[in-house]
Amino acid sequence: MNENKPSLLLVDGMALLFRAYFATAMSGQFMINSKGIPTNGVYGFVKHFLTAVSSFNPTHVAVCWDMGSKTFRTEMFDAYKANRPEAPIELVPQFDLVKEVVEAFDVPNIGLEGYEADDCIGTIARKASQEAEVLILTGDQDILQLLDDNISVILLQKGYGNYLVHTTETFYEEKGITPKQMIDLKAFMGDTSDNYPGVKGIGEKTALKLLQQFEHIEGVLKNLEQLTKGQRTKIEQDLEMLHLSRQLAEIKCDVPVECPLDLAQFTMNREKVMEKFTEIEFRGLHRFLDFKKEYA
Repeated sequence: MNENKPSLLLVDGMALLFRAYFATAMSGQFMINSKGIPTNGVYGFVKHFLTAVSSFNPTHVAVCWDMGSKTFRTEMFDAYKANRPEAPIELVPQFDLVKEVVEAFDVPNIGLEGYEADDCIGTIARKASQEAEVLILTGDQDILQLLDDNISVILLQKGYGNYLVHTTETFYEEKGITPKQMIDLKAFMGDTSDNYPGVKGIGEKTALKLLQQFEHIEGVLKNLEQLTKGQRTKIEQDLEMLHLSRQLAEIKCDVPVECPLDLAQFTMNREKVMEKFTEIEFRGLHRFLDFKKEYA
């Protein structure tokens, strides 16, 4: 990373919150405070957040959020993410609470109705990468399509402080395709967690081979006669879904949100954060506030 260049850490808020919530909820550790509000997800979010800030030492930070389940993708395809259950009742009050905590750090909360957090992250990352090194913290591999010369992705691994950091080079080494080709990869193979099928019968291995050989969907469609009969039949039968799946898979990078760097400068006020921790009845998190770098 260029020491003289600003670095912006974009956090996928829901990815951290859900991961933290389910890590403790499985054993019933909801950490209910004296006001009767469960806080386990927010507590874990803060640990993930502060561990990442300490590990990567960004000069700027922003957190992006989903703003409800209805988006332009659900309008395009009713079944999009329809396989996901409702949020657990103990998590619901933590959605607002976690944003209050982020505000206490003087970090912007960003989200826009009709779009997913990924779209906000993509839009901000593309713009900010012209003047800063961008690091995206998430548990969601979909975001790897955004990798670029100045955009890296930090994938959360099990536990706290364990990361798999991807660059365009590491992605190519692993998959043999470019990050942008990942959109077409998902169009072919679909996504079970987002609940769209892609082309039935085409898995990752076949899809990767097709993209390595023909570059993109258009290249494959122009060369159908070179495919096996089985592959050709599957693609021809699911042509409409192939194109729809590509639209669902692509992260929009032109969403009407912005995050000017000067508004995202990370200048934590320790006293303000500790007041919020006391109000919510968080104990033991103060030790995560002692960074190598001193903040105001």
